Amino acid sequence: MSRPLLLVDTPYLLYRAFYGLPDKIKGADGRPVNALLGTVNTILAQAEENDARAVVTAFGPDAAVYRKDLYPDYHAHRPPMPADLAHQWGQAPDLMGAFGWHVHEHDVLEADDVLGSLAEKEEQAGGKALILTGDRDLFQCATDEVNVLLLGGRGKKGPERIDPAAVRRRYGIPPELVPDFIALRGDPSDGLPGAKGIGEKRAAEILSRCGSLEKALEGAAADGPLGGGQDLLRAFKDIATLRPVKLKRPKDAETDRAGGAKAARRLGMKRLAERMEG
Repeated sequence: MSRPLLLVDTPYLLYRAFYGLPDKIKGADGRPVNALLGTVNTILAQAEENDARAVVTAFGPDAAVYRKDLYPDYHAHRPPMPADLAHQWGQAPDLMGAFGWHVHEHDVLEADDVLGSLAEKEEQAGGKALILTGDRDLFQCATDEVNVLLLGGRGKKGPERIDPAAVRRRYGIPPELVPDFIALRGDPSDGLPGAKGIGEKRAAEILSRCGSLEKALEGAAADGPLGGGQDLLRAFKDIATLRPVKLKRPKDAETDRAGGAKAARRLGMKRLAERMEG
């Protein structure tokens, strides 16, 4: 059995750890390292549990410009990044690299786009991939060879493994219709309102009956819920659809415990360093 490639939604993990761990966890410079520590610990646990052949940590802007152009309110409700998180964010790529993990930073496209492209590349090469995230938009990547490791909130012991059957159980649609589903239902976390008066159940019913958002719009009554604002719904689908990124398939790379320990000690994360050295 081939070892999977572990693909990490690093922005999500950094935010999750920053708000989930106390800021009294300080580094050598006296500033919090809670986001870095929580992110590294989560990746280490999943890389070991799933016997990953390599780890890729993806980075990108919070909101791709083309998505903002399509809908200016995309991510507009999100507050500015806290200064202590921004400080750790800047340190994250070097720390991830010190652990021997591949680091992919994109200046234009979001981390999700990088993750989706790498997952597809891995599957095309005959491998398997696991996407570690808390973002349900990535359900569109689920196949027999690509699964999502969905992180939950506090109290959750570990991520839930999402395959195509799990997507169908949750939403009543196949993975490839997730962008269509988001366009209709909306996505509050991204600031997308969806179609007025249409929730999850109705969105699934429409897509099951019509087969796609476009076909649903083609057959929509002028005075019905899909009769107006069709261009906006198409824009929502475009926003929710991952963009392809040209990337090479990552090579096998074991976690560098010694390199990680050295970097952790330099940042003042003594206990993490000691664990890596043990």
